[in-house]
Amino acid sequence: MKKILFVLFLLLSVLVLSEEKKNTFNPSNYIICIDPGHQTKGNNELEPIAPNSKQKKAKVTTGTRGVATKKYESELMLEIGLKLKDSLEKKGYKVIMTRTINDVNISNVERALFANKNKATLYIRLHADGSENKNTYGASVLTSSPKNKYTEKTQKESEKFSKILLEEYVKSTGAKNRGVIYRDDLTGTNWAEVTNTLIELGFMSNEEEDKKLSDEKYQEKIIDGLVNGIEKYLKSN
Repeated sequence: MKKILFVLFLLLSVLVLSEEKKNTFNPSNYIICIDPGHQTKGNNELEPIAPNSKQKKAKVTTGTRGVATKKYESELMLEIGLKLKDSLEKKGYKVIMTRTINDVNISNVERALFANKNKATLYIRLHADGSENKNTYGASVLTSSPKNKYTEKTQKESEKFSKILLEEYVKSTGAKNRGVIYRDDLTGTNWAEVTNTLIELGFMSNEEEDKKLSDEKYQEKIIDGLVNGIEKYLKSN
């Protein structure tokens, strides 16, 4: 009888340990693809906004520029993207980047295909906003709508990820929450076969926010918010 009880105890212990191992969150299981938006010089050659689409857009634009810092969006996004990469890697995530320098020529289709090819768990496109209204400020996320025929497989999870990421970003930085913007004409979104989002971190056309986005301490809050959003989404699944 004692032997039977001992064997049962061992079996139960193995099952418990197996379940604990299964439920342990392991960052090394995930590949995060970071796309720092734009590049030094835009490319106005056209490419389809989606597979087999007749509608075309410029391959990649130059982006906006800071009214106070005079820093180009491409520079700022790479600066933040590299810091995000370092922070995620310290936690054990596998991180890949569409670019690590500014002087490149990589279209939005190529960036999405890069995320697809590397089987990224999440594809994050980092951008900053610009407006003719210098008083406009805040952060938003761009994702496709449920009616988009090109993103049927990714739309639901991408929308979920977008909402969580924005929520955590705003919580960390204190930025104004401008909400989710549904766009079905975004090339990088339409070509992506993995869960993705485009986050507008703030307005470089707003003097105060432009300065904040380049401030080292504020960038720490940016990174914390993005990392928290990524982890909250992954753990929710």
